[in-house]
Amino acid sequence: MISMKKGIGASEGIGIGYILKLEEPILNIPNSPVENAHDEFIRFQNIVNIFIEKTLAMANILKMQTGEKEAEILEGHVAIIQDPSIIDGVKEKIEEGLCAEQALSNVCQTFIDIFSATKDPLTMERITDIEDVKTRMLKLLMGIEEVSLAALPQNTILVAKDFTPSMTVGLSKKHVIGILTELGGYTSHSAILARSLGIPAVLNIKDLLQETKNGQEAILDGESGIVFLSPDAATKAQYQQEQQTFLENKKSLQTYKGKPTCTKDGVTVDLLCNIGSLKDAKDALDCDGEGIGLFRTEFLFMERNSLPTEEEQFEAYKEVAKIFGNKPITIRTLDIGGDKEIPYLNLEKEENPFLGYRAIRICLSQTDLFRTQLRSILRASAYGNIQILLPFITSLEELRAAKEIIEETKRELSEKNIPFKKDIPIGVMIETPAATLISHLFAKESDFFSIGTNDLIQYTIAVDRGNTQISNLYTPYHPAVLRAISHIITCAKKEGIPVCMCGEAAADPQLIPLLLSYGLDKFSVGPNSVLNTRKIIAKWDKKNADSLATQVSALTTTDEIKKLLTLH
Repeated sequence: MISMKKGIGASEGIGIGYILKLEEPILNIPNSPVENAHDEFIRFQNIVNIFIEKTLAMANILKMQTGEKEAEILEGHVAIIQDPSIIDGVKEKIEEGLCAEQALSNVCQTFIDIFSATKDPLTMERITDIEDVKTRMLKLLMGIEEVSLAALPQNTILVAKDFTPSMTVGLSKKHVIGILTELGGYTSHSAILARSLGIPAVLNIKDLLQETKNGQEAILDGESGIVFLSPDAATKAQYQQEQQTFLENKKSLQTYKGKPTCTKDGVTVDLLCNIGSLKDAKDALDCDGEGIGLFRTEFLFMERNSLPTEEEQFEAYKEVAKIFGNKPITIRTLDIGGDKEIPYLNLEKEENPFLGYRAIRICLSQTDLFRTQLRSILRASAYGNIQILLPFITSLEELRAAKEIIEETKRELSEKNIPFKKDIPIGVMIETPAATLISHLFAKESDFFSIGTNDLIQYTIAVDRGNTQISNLYTPYHPAVLRAISHIITCAKKEGIPVCMCGEAAADPQLIPLLLSYGLDKFSVGPNSVLNTRKIIAKWDKKNADSLATQVSALTTTDEIKKLLTLH
């Protein structure tokens, strides 16, 4: 009998096929005492070396399949097993008489418990990495062979507790047409991997493994997050048509490659990309992005054991500048804290990290860290059209303090005759109610605005965007969010400065006409969203966009607004 389940749509597309459950075997960990601790630890170390060799080989395969960013997840697993806390912890347990399997399991469980106690969704996602490392290490220690996903039947929908990086190696993309998991969110490793592979995915489905069976027919919609188990003929026919439409639309987008981004009546806007690495920059160029609207520099600081040097940062920024030539590149200064942790900075655990010590607050108190990054950005500005974006600014005092440090850094470089762009633009990221309400003041003292809707939504509506229990409340269609966006753009226009939007909302087809009406100058989206965003912009003219915006402004609830926008 047909049943419908709801999860988080994590990778767009329609998948129609048959379920294959990936259930890890129950590992009966030996608990026999060890007499020779030295020999047992040597056995553990030998398996660690094998694990590292296999994992790096898998990472190389993943680089060819999906790219650098996804391979870095597996390289991070090597860092986990080499972590002195893990190695020393296992050695200590073995010396207490435990076998290597039991020692590793106990140590990993300690870290899992620590991460679980934070209750922070993104910190808890690291549990997946530790579980994956633990399971693969235990299999090697116990001589259990890994199951290969290279040879799968056609139209396979993989169902798992979670979808780990090691599962993707050798995965037959032409045979796997969907991924379903019980865990994970839109920003989890599962979601990143599914999007990179171009496979539709729905995550965070309650009791999924319990309520499915191998060979069962299923349909998933990777955009809406809807899943049908044992669909009837009518439902299957409907989604076969939707699948065909999706594939045809995807193919038709290629006609927008190389075309200018403009409305039906000739209003031109910039269509830029959000990136976090050199690989992302190349993808942005390949996808016809017109520049970089947001370079998230924190990714240069994450997944490593120490701060990147000035030279390392300079080379990364310079390479991106060289890729895009004279096209604009907006580099956001370090935005950590909240949902982004960097362990080696030893930041204190906070009860409310999203309201705490983060982003510009860290940079203004740890000025050596800030100055190092600013020097590298300014030096790279000699190689391209770079501008600086300051995140999480909530007061004029912060903006002025940051600008003064930038000016001091410029003077330092000038004294050493190091070239840089003297008139480099400095912008403010508007992502809080405080910044929104005084955006008319910020507009007088900055060169541009960038609206970060991901945070603006959660702070405006007071909804943690990582909390699945209240995920239905997190929406850009809330009247307060739309009024905030309109107000920000109006304030910028009065002072003659451009406005970019770099959150997920910039690529939302239903919001694009409103953004055009409000006067948004620059849309910054994920590389894979460039052509569809250009297509949607080309469908609208200013008159019709203004008419729709007027109708929306008269509505008072989120549901009313969403219904109206859906009709258009």
